[in-house]
Amino acid sequence: MSVIHLIVGDLTATPVIEAIAQQTLEGEIVVLKDILHVGPLKTEGMTFSEGRGAFWTQTQPEGQSAAEVDDLERLMAVSSRLSNEPEAQIWFWMAPTPADVTAYYWLLHFLRKHQGRFSVININGLPFLDVNGKLFYPESIGHIPVKEIAKAKKLARVTTVSEWETDGDEWPRLIAENAGMRIHQGGKKLAPQTIDHYDILLLTFITGQNQKATKVVNQAMSKHKLPTGDLFLHWRLREMAAAGKIELNKGDVKLKEEQASAAEHTENDTTTG
Repeated sequence: MSVIHLIVGDLTATPVIEAIAQQTLEGEIVVLKDILHVGPLKTEGMTFSEGRGAFWTQTQPEGQSAAEVDDLERLMAVSSRLSNEPEAQIWFWMAPTPADVTAYYWLLHFLRKHQGRFSVININGLPFLDVNGKLFYPESIGHIPVKEIAKAKKLARVTTVSEWETDGDEWPRLIAENAGMRIHQGGKKLAPQTIDHYDILLLTFITGQNQKATKVVNQAMSKHKLPTGDLFLHWRLREMAAAGKIELNKGDVKLKEEQASAAEHTENDTTTG
């Protein structure tokens, strides 16, 4: 039996790649580059890949080349392989993250004809040993030490017929919903949110004094474990600046003067009270 491992993200795939290199795991890896929980899933007049590429191009700084998104095309190549190789199987590595859960529904939709050959390794709520031998609950496949991948592979379970029926309906629903982004609410539950969902959180790290936009983004990602990546959050800062909500100049960001004054009054009132 040959196994094709599907994983979202290059960094996430690192321990699985190393496990294959060390021959504690067999098969080959196809890394899915797009994080499907961010941005629209349907764009008028464009194919799925064109629409996703247009969205990610929009988030890039001015002067950057257009983003190319080809996950669907590579998935169709995998599907063709399954059709031509009766012994081939797919294992999808899934952690409790919005990117992985959204990808799970996407995969079920496009691999429906391969029922019985699609397995999921779902680490949600399961303990592993960290590099120091202490018990922990990884939030990402990428957090699992290489030596624990052999343990994780035992979790591979073929998706049942009932799962194909119930979970298989989720991707068309997500497409119809076409929210700006999707957040994870535990298990396999996703909730729609607007594209500016994290704007108010970013604002809490911006003051009336100039500071690097990179610092604001890093603080927000570190403190709140935002699952969008820094490219998206930097774009949100630019969008807020374009809307006149903040000031952004040469990589420095600060509140507008009236906002800073209001924030200072609020802080003083709170202290006095």
